[in-house]
Amino acid sequence: METEFDWLTLDTDEEVLWADTPHPYSLVSVLIIGIPLSFFLIGIPILVGGYLSFKNTNYVVTSDALYRKTGVLSRNVQRIEFDKVQDTSYSQTFFGAQFGYGSVNISTAGGSGIEMSFQNVAEPQSLQTLVNERIKRRGGRDADADGKAAVLDDILTELRAIRAAVEDDGETHTESATASTDDTSESVEPNDFDFDSSVTDER
Repeated sequence: METEFDWLTLDTDEEVLWADTPHPYSLVSVLIIGIPLSFFLIGIPILVGGYLSFKNTNYVVTSDALYRKTGVLSRNVQRIEFDKVQDTSYSQTFFGAQFGYGSVNISTAGGSGIEMSFQNVAEPQSLQTLVNERIKRRGGRDADADGKAAVLDDILTELRAIRAAVEDDGETHTESATASTDDTSESVEPNDFDFDSSVTDER
């Protein structure tokens, strides 16, 4: 599937459900800090760094996983599948609550703390709801697959039991036939076929 992101490689059946960059108003805090300090030349790197970070950050939610791309001089792409997500949460700063943006945090099973964060995205609560829905849907598919696997295992177990019973029954019939043949052989003795020695040849 082709997307507008050259850094994103999707599986055959994977679809993009949501994609965004940090909210433009998230630069307000950078401007508040950077502009006063720019008179001392300290704020210029803060302003430039904040803007470049804003322009080079992308967040994507697909039908299978979560993606985050960051980096100015280099590129760092992080991917987490839904079946590995343990917990989600969202938070908003004072400015975020005023301008409608916040951060959605993702924790994974076996991980230590937050493994991925969609920082300064618009409507973080709606995004968290979308992620939770995909987690539940993915979990339902896994449960169905486990259920089908369990049914197949039960069928195989029954077939093995039937096969074993048939083989045991066949062996029983074979042993019975062999025993019957032995009894017949024992009942016929060579003496039964001896001729009477008193009978002579008359000519």
